[in-house]
Amino acid sequence: MIRVLVAEDMHIVRGALVALLRLEPDIEVVSEVASGDEILAAARSSRTQVAIIDIDLPGKDGLTAATEIHEQLPEVRTLILTSLGRPGTLRRALAAKVNGFLLKDAPAEKLANAVRGVAAGRRMVDGDLALAAWDTVECPLTPREIDVLRLTAEGRDTLEVAAKAFLSTGTVRNYLTSIVAKLNARNRVDAIRIARESGWI
Repeated sequence: MIRVLVAEDMHIVRGALVALLRLEPDIEVVSEVASGDEILAAARSSRTQVAIIDIDLPGKDGLTAATEIHEQLPEVRTLILTSLGRPGTLRRALAAKVNGFLLKDAPAEKLANAVRGVAAGRRMVDGDLALAAWDTVECPLTPREIDVLRLTAEGRDTLEVAAKAFLSTGTVRNYLTSIVAKLNARNRVDAIRIARESGWI
């Protein structure tokens, strides 16, 4: 039996995933969590073999949790299940060393096959999405610009971003001006949208 953890914050979606997986004779759901902060401890205590993780979770996001699992529980395989079917998101997931990436609108049998595949040590990624990720342009922003934009995207004002990033407010403004120009964005909000859709933040 493949021991599976399901991390999904939407109760109905989590319940549906668990119900689908329980129909499979070789898969056992051993843990369910609703927050990224719970994943590592739950995977450890339940002796999880495959962790199915949504990207958008309260607390730690799914990719941060997947990275923690890779570093602290390398025997646990990670499968990202998300509605964010953008090439940039896949690139971020692969950079986080996930073992599989599947969209939530995939057929039910594809989920079970992806679980079996990653449990067997294979990397399971949607083919069309993988090709799109290969063709997507690289991020034009520097790591520091990405940090500033990510903090801004969290709803922080310039003063808060400056304090969090250990920068002056003037430097933060300069970074944001540079970001808007590099992304050919209309304003900061548009820059955040472009970066999110590309999977850069």
